[in-house]
This record gives sequence, C-alpha cells and structure tokens, in this order.
Amino acid sequence: MSRSRIALLLLVLAWIGWDSFYVIQEGELAIVTRFGEYQVSRLAPGPYPKAPMADTVVRMERRILVSDTPPAEYLTLDKKKLVADPITRWRIIKPITYYKTVKDESGAKARIDDIVNSELRAEIASHEFGSIIGNRRQPMMDSVALKARAKVAEFGIELVDVQIKRADLPNEVQESVFLRMRAERDRIAKRYRSEGEEEAQKIRAQTDKEKAILLAKAYEKAQVMIGEGDAQSVAVYAEAYGKDADFYAFVRSLEAYEASLDEKTHVVLSTGSDFLRYVDSPR
Repeated sequence: MSRSRIALLLLVLAWIGWDSFYVIQEGELAIVTRFGEYQVSRLAPGPYPKAPMADTVVRMERRILVSDTPPAEYLTLDKKKLVADPITRWRIIKPITYYKTVKDESGAKARIDDIVNSELRAEIASHEFGSIIGNRRQPMMDSVALKARAKVAEFGIELVDVQIKRADLPNEVQESVFLRMRAERDRIAKRYRSEGEEEAQKIRAQTDKEKAILLAKAYEKAQVMIGEGDAQSVAVYAEAYGKDADFYAFVRSLEAYEASLDEKTHVVLSTGSDFLRYVDSPR
C-alpha cells in the first residue's frame, strides 16, 4: 500500500475517532439525534460518545435567557392607555420538548412574548392606571408570571419572572396629562395662597385690636399720671405761695422773663405794665 493511501487512511481514522465523542460545556444542554430521530438528552456537562457521521448533537443554552418585548399599548380598567415594555427571564429545562415545539431561541422568544403580552394585557385591564404606576405593580407582575409559567411549560421552558422596565402614557396624551396636572397644582397653590391670606388678615386684625387696646390703656395711664403731676405741682405752688406771696410772684416773673425774652426778642410794653414791675423796680 502506498504511503499516500496510508496517510489518507490514517486521516480518515483520526476524523472518525474525533467524531466518536463530543463534550457538553458547563453552560450547555444538548440532545442527540440519529438521522433525524431523537436518541438521548444530555443535561450534565462532560464528554459523551456518539456514532460517527450518524449522530447529530443539538446544543442549547443552560443559563437564564432574556426576552425583551418591544413596548406596546395596553388599556387599563379606568380606560386609560398605558405603554409598557415587559421583560421576561426564562431557561430550558426539557431539551427534547423545547426542540420539538419551538426549535430554537427565536421561536421560543416569539411564543413567550405572545403569551406574556396576552396575560399582561388581561392583568392590566383589571387594574386602574394609578395602581399600576404606584406600588401595586409587583403583585400584578407576579400574577402574570404565574399564569404564563403554566403555559410556557408546554415548550419545555421554565419562566423565571416577568417585569416591566417602563410604564408610561402614550406620547400623544402625555402633554395633555401634564397640562392637567399643572392646572391642578396651580389650583391647589391658589387655594393655599387664599387660605394663607385669610389667616394673615385674621392675624393682622387681632394685632391691630391688641395694639389699639394697649395704646388706649397707655393713654389712660399717661393722663392719670399727668393729672397726678399737675395736682402735685399745684400743691407745691400753693404751698410756696402760702409761705411768701411776694417772693413767689418774683420767682414766677423771672421764669416768665426767661421763657419769653431773649437777645432776638423785641417787646413794646407800657412802663406801667404789671409784667415789667420787677424790671422797673426790683424792690
């Protein structure tokens, strides 16, 4: 036998030997078919034997996969439109069922998206817009996942969970909603301002009343004190006048001169005026 034939034979034997086993990686699942007929499922990693040129290994993903559904419009219980984009996490648990029903990931995502959208549409239709936007979203999504999980199990798939990345109003109604919200906030602000102004008027009226009362009491007290001072003054003057009437008249005249006359004052009086009697004759 020639060397070329020996080399070809060795090459064929090597290829047959290489094709007689396969390795399943840690993140993989696989099924083996022989001329298109199912033979066995491989769920654990490791090397496995197979019939060369007869067996075909179909590999699948063991890890959790994600299906990101495009945003769609949904109608709530109170007849409001809602735009939501659900995201679904799932994994393959029965490779042969998965292969026979959906074939590959694209087929699986299409089926999962249809089921999740249907369940989500029904769930949103049973809740009002405020509860979906608020804190009741998670119980709603748990209910969607529970209902969808039973249906996708028919494809050899385990549905891990369903969440909504974003829930919002359609673009065409957002502006009108924002305007309505702004008008509502303006109305509340005007009410608060009106209530504040009313309260301020009450405080100002009360303050003015208290001020008037305080001023009246102060004026009354001042008049009493002035009266008492005048009485004391009269008593002092009377006592001084009683002791020496002439001296009292002299002192009072001096006080009158000091209060009424200065360097710029010119007074024309008769020489017999009683006002000047102490100037004319001090004795």
